[in-house]
Amino acid sequence: MKPSLETLLLVSLLFTSSFFEVTLAGSVFCDSKCGVRCSKAGVKDRCLKYCGICCDKCNCVPSGTYGNKDECPCYRDMKNSKGKSKCP
Repeated sequence: MKPSLETLLLVSLLFTSSFFEVTLAGSVFCDSKCGVRCSKAGVKDRCLKYCGICCDKCNCVPSGTYGNKDECPCYRDMKNSKGKSKCP
């Protein structure tokens, strides 16, 4: 039996929508974690920007507003072009 075109379209729509939800959930995770991490930052918008970049790449953010970077080695080890820590 060959599947109909409608069945194939429905399956592909369901499949792609599941990826959209996973992507959306990841950004909500990073936004909330970075909001806590940057809550006491002097330059909050810059902190949120770089924390978001690091979180997207590493899928984790250290707890608290400062330090604790050993909880997330990827986050800890990211460096900027000058060799300093990229992640707040």
